[in-house]
Parts: sequence; C-alpha cells; structure tokens
Amino acid sequence: MSDQEISPSKHPIYRHETKDRPLQIAHGDEEAIALITQHVEQHIGPIYTIFHEIISDLVHIDIIVVAPTSERNYYTLVTCGMSNLPMAVPEGAEAFRYAELMLCLPPDWPMSEKAFHQEEHYWPIRSLKMLARLPHEYDTWLHVAHTIPNGNPATPYASNTKLIGMMLFVPETVKSFTEFFTLTFSPDKEVHFFSLIPLYAEEMDFKLKHGADALITKLEKAGVTEYIQLNRKNVCKKLFGLF
Repeated sequence: MSDQEISPSKHPIYRHETKDRPLQIAHGDEEAIALITQHVEQHIGPIYTIFHEIISDLVHIDIIVVAPTSERNYYTLVTCGMSNLPMAVPEGAEAFRYAELMLCLPPDWPMSEKAFHQEEHYWPIRSLKMLARLPHEYDTWLHVAHTIPNGNPATPYASNTKLIGMMLFVPETVKSFTEFFTLTFSPDKEVHFFSLIPLYAEEMDFKLKHGADALITKLEKAGVTEYIQLNRKNVCKKLFGLF
C-alpha cells in the first residue's frame, strides 16, 4: 500500500488501534491442551503448574509453567491456546498460521498469586497473554524478528526494569530446539513455538534503523536469549554518540 509506514531499514510498521467490540467468550480446547502439555513435558520438563484463565476473550490462553531444575535453573513459561485459531498470515506463510509463545524467568522469580498483584512480578505473564491474543484481535500475525512495543509510546513494563518491548525469536534455551519448535497436530496444522526476547528502547530503535539481522547479531554476541534479566546489558546503548 502506498500509505504503508516504512522503517528506515525498509520494513513495514503496523500500528494497531483498540477495537470497540463486545467480549467474545472463548473456551479451552482439551485435545490441544493435552498435546501441547505433552510436547512441553517431552522437550522441556515436568509441568509445575498451569495458570488457567477464568474468562477468556477470542482465545483461551493458559500459561504452562516448568519449574527450575539443576540442569535448567529457571522457570519456563509457555502459552497454550494461541494456536486455537489461525493467524492472518500473508501469502506464502501459510505454514506459520498457528503459534505459541514462551519465555524464561530466574529461579527466584515470585510465582504466587499474591506476588502477581504487583506488576513488577506479573508483567512477563501479562506480556505472554497479550501477545498470544494480539494476532486474533487485530487480524495480523507474529513471526521471528517481529517486534512489539509496550504501548504507544512505549514505556517500561514495570518500575523494576527499563525493558520496553518484545521481539519474537526461536527458543534458545531448549536443547532439542528443532524437535520442540514444531508440533504437528494434523497434516493441515503445525504449531510453532516462538520465544520472546524483551528489548530496551535503544535496541528497538536500532532494529528499525538497521534491520532485525543486525540486532540479532548483537544480541547473540552478548548471549541474550528468552531468559529474562531485568537489568541485562543494553547491546545498543550509545557510547559517546556511537553504537
């Protein structure tokens, strides 16, 4: 489209406005829950708990939690329900219509219902739920290297961090990545598991200016993955006016 907003790196920018619509109640798919749960246990570890949604809009999003172990000393959180509906993918990307999301949290992250009353503890869960619902709410899709700011203008997720947005990538904390990334439900449905990497404002700006590949190179060099570190190194912080 001629009026499409384009970033300096020549990629389109999409801005989604809040829709005024009634609540569309959604329910969980028991078969899908069983398949995704089994898949997570096979490739990551035993399920510690599942955060169930009480009332769901558009899709029923649960959060599967795998507890820290000596081998994987962090919580792993995986959405379950985003793939209940197909995303509105562009022509040629039909194989990626179905997706789920994941991220990892430090082993001392407060995980109780009481703790989640504080946004400093809840924002990763909130982000998983919001992004899992976003494609269905705005008739769009999410894929590797897509970045989504926390609001417009973007603001930090909570008072304890300066991270202000997410980028989708491939899971790097799962050893059997190639087997975990794709779960085949049927010949017509493959679910892909993408990771979320929180970004700083400077990293989001760098991606807009120089493209996703340039940012990914910086993140990989610094060892940044879906494991959330509230005050990790900012790989694009300016030093004396230079990156």
